[in-house]
Amino acid sequence: MQKPAQVFLVVAVALSALAAGLYFRGSGERVSTTVTAPPAAVMDTALAGLDGRKAKLSDWKGKVMVVNFWATWCAPCRKEIPEFIRMQSRLGPKGLQFVGIAIDEMDKVKAYAQEVGINYPLLVGEIDAVEVSRAFGNELGALPFTVIIDRQGRVVRTELGGTNEAKLGPVVEPLLDAPAN
Repeated sequence: MQKPAQVFLVVAVALSALAAGLYFRGSGERVSTTVTAPPAAVMDTALAGLDGRKAKLSDWKGKVMVVNFWATWCAPCRKEIPEFIRMQSRLGPKGLQFVGIAIDEMDKVKAYAQEVGINYPLLVGEIDAVEVSRAFGNELGALPFTVIIDRQGRVVRTELGGTNEAKLGPVVEPLLDAPAN
């Protein structure tokens, strides 16, 4: 049985995602920003992996990271994940690391990851994951939300709403050629 706080969190995130989706669908706009280095506390927030061990975004320092905040119940999230899987396979050997941060329940995330064959690390969180998303600029707390981080740990771009390889590729691929400090 779920705790009332967990039910409230899931409902709140779902309503935020719905509202943002309707807004962006209706306006035809996408939010895309350029930000500087995130606070170390954000990169060092530990969230549970599918194996139950804690991991932090700073664990992948030196790689070009695409951090995607998502949920199993989020239709745009489910639509973009197959493209992320293909990009991870193709560009992972060059230093690209997708990291999915699910704002969801562990058992649902495990089942979905297995169903679609997600080939990149997944972290699962509730309030902590929402706070990390907000620290990256997702003021609405809506899903999906994607953050691109260069090898030096700087946020290069954020995307609120669904994205795809055609939009990510031109941003990510040049970063793979840049050396890590």
